[in-house]
Amino acid sequence: QVQLVESGGGLVQPGGSLRLSCAASGFDFNNYAMFWVRQGRGLGREWVSAINSDGAGTYLAPSVQGRFTISRDNAKNTLYLQMNSLTPEDTAVYYCAKGKSNNYAVSYDYSGQGTQVTVSS
Repeated sequence: QVQLVESGGGLVQPGGSLRLSCAASGFDFNNYAMFWVRQGRGLGREWVSAINSDGAGTYLAPSVQGRFTISRDNAKNTLYLQMNSLTPEDTAVYYCAKGKSNNYAVSYDYSGQGTQVTVSS
C-alpha cells in the first residue's frame, strides 16, 4: 500500500530554514507527481508546492515563491522541500502527497501523517 513518511519538521525562529523529507513506498515513485500541502490551525489544506514525475515541472504557491524549493530524488524515492526565510505564517502541519498521475495538474490522492513546522521566536 502507499506509504508516505514525512520528516524534518520542528521549531525554528523567524528567518530560519528547515528541510522536509518524504520517504515514499508502495508505488512506482518515478511515475507520479508529488506534492507538499499544509494545514494551519483552523484552516483548510493548501497546496504549497508540487513537482512532476520527472522533476521538470514545478509549482510554488505565491506565498512561498522565492523562499521554498521542491525537489525529488527518484533513485531514493524521496521528496524534499527546502524552506528558507520562514515566517510565523508558515506554521502548519506539512503533508507529503502522491499525485494521481505524472502531472501535478491532476492533483493528489494519498497523503502522509504530516510533520509539524512551527515558526516562532
